[in-house]
Amino acid sequence: MIQSIVHIAIVVDDYDDAIEFYTKKLNFELIEDTYQPEQDKRWVVVSPPGSVGTTLLLAKASKEEQKPFIGNQAGGRVFLFLNTDNFWRDYNDMVSKGIKFVREPKEADYGTVAVFEDLYGNKWDLLEFNADHPISNRIK
Repeated sequence: MIQSIVHIAIVVDDYDDAIEFYTKKLNFELIEDTYQPEQDKRWVVVSPPGSVGTTLLLAKASKEEQKPFIGNQAGGRVFLFLNTDNFWRDYNDMVSKGIKFVREPKEADYGTVAVFEDLYGNKWDLLEFNADHPISNRIK
């Protein structure tokens, strides 16, 4: 059996602001931006550069009960984990683009990590796993 997680939906306030943030600040690729007239919404998918795995579906809050989750997808915990092949290159690039880091870089048993916030306040780990970490072989 082969299965995979294809998309993770992240609730956003505005499609265009979210696209701008992910493509300009995080260097993600815009994979799809399709208007769906029957639901009066857009299907917006972005992905980290070079990624062949899970993508982010930028889902605009369309109901009042969805709005409180913008920026609080995981109840204040780190929500998403962005792995990189060069931590310091990406960290320095993100800092130069105004990304807010809420936990400074540190060396951990599994690799190098720092926590940043997206444009809505969701927390992300930027990390580079050590070569001997079990996940390293799964993401190459």
